[in-house]
Amino acid sequence: MDNPTVWLNGELIPLSDAKISVLDRGFLFGDGVYEVVPVYRGKPFRLAQHLDRLERSLAEIRIANPYTRAEWEALFARLSATCTADPHSVYVQVTRGVAPRQHTFPKGVAPTVFGIATPLSLPNREKVEHGVGAVTHEDRRWLNCHIKSTSLLGNVLMAQYAADHDVQETIQFRDGYLSEASSSNVWVIKGGEMFAPQRDNRILEGIRYGVLADLARECGIRFEERPVTEAEVRSADELLITSATKEVLAVVTLDGKPVGDGRPGPVFRALYAAYQCAKEAL
Repeated sequence: MDNPTVWLNGELIPLSDAKISVLDRGFLFGDGVYEVVPVYRGKPFRLAQHLDRLERSLAEIRIANPYTRAEWEALFARLSATCTADPHSVYVQVTRGVAPRQHTFPKGVAPTVFGIATPLSLPNREKVEHGVGAVTHEDRRWLNCHIKSTSLLGNVLMAQYAADHDVQETIQFRDGYLSEASSSNVWVIKGGEMFAPQRDNRILEGIRYGVLADLARECGIRFEERPVTEAEVRSADELLITSATKEVLAVVTLDGKPVGDGRPGPVFRALYAAYQCAKEAL
């Protein structure tokens, strides 16, 4: 992986040869969207849902989709074939393209399309078996979090806030209600029931959101999508975080205090096992 093969504007080329203009709007404005798809044993996990979200994000910021669904599927397959690591992930990014710097949309500009496949590092056994820590912070990001935008400075700052406190994640609240973590969806368990914030503009609907909702139903765990207060988060029996790279993890400390009994709980263990079965079913 010292010099992987990447996709740039219709070509597979060595990463060292991949160049974009300094006037690319992704570089200047973060004017673009992206997706990250995990691949297990050569099989992409929920590719259709990732492509649905990519199409929604492109439409939201009014970038014309450069490829058909079949072309996207073929591109993901070609990129996946460049990486022998198992598991790995395929990252694709679409920006509005190259144009003189101005805030309004340029006309007649072709989008820039970039893609790369890289090894996927999953949480180690220590994190899975013993859980991770998190801190909390006010959610100060914009109100279009449902767009998977490359403009991630707010998320970067919250990820660094977690790193500064030597924990896995920063869980955010807006106006007293749970939104999401810096790069994860958050799930609250109380009395054996699971809750998560509604899928609206205040959170990015992770693909694992649909996965966990499905797995909860299979495991007989009651799940409700609704506003979740900060007080409910702080008094939870269990807290979970999910993302493509984290899969499912239990948060066992929040702001230095134990969550529940300070250990991964039964709902986590059931959902983690079900997630691994879903991967095997590929």
